[in-house]
Amino acid sequence: MIFEGRAWLFGDNIDTDAIIAARYLSTTDPGELAVHLMEDIKPEFPGLVAPGDILVGGENFGCGSSREHAPLAIKGAGISCVIAKSFARIFYRNAINIGLPIMECREELSGIEPGSDRLKVDLEQGTITHLRTGRVYKAEPFPPFMQEIINRGGLIEYVKARVNPAK
Repeated sequence: MIFEGRAWLFGDNIDTDAIIAARYLSTTDPGELAVHLMEDIKPEFPGLVAPGDILVGGENFGCGSSREHAPLAIKGAGISCVIAKSFARIFYRNAINIGLPIMECREELSGIEPGSDRLKVDLEQGTITHLRTGRVYKAEPFPPFMQEIINRGGLIEYVKARVNPAK
């Protein structure tokens, strides 16, 4: 899978409460959650983000509670991919389980103008290209079975396809 979109930068230790505040946990509708994405950190963000955009975080992205609401809100906003230096393990699993593409890149993605610079992400190759500068960053690609989970839209769809391959 290849994604291209505007990059939005967030720092280290962005927890699930920052991604989607607890006051919105009465719903699991991705569209409803999306209108509150990152609003406690950047109140104008839900109005700025567009389908296909890419989130770039630092260390320990998605730390905090184990709620699935955080990756659901990101996916509901149309974010094509989340890149971070590292992810909290439960966020990592929840993202894969719902089919939200993520990529760990230990390199510092430098010189990005948030909201205007574009990135191109190739999940299969594990590359991230900063389109304005041409700089290419390398990340470890997912193994094929995890790429298939993401490609199918999450673990449930992956299992359905494995149980009934004719569909």
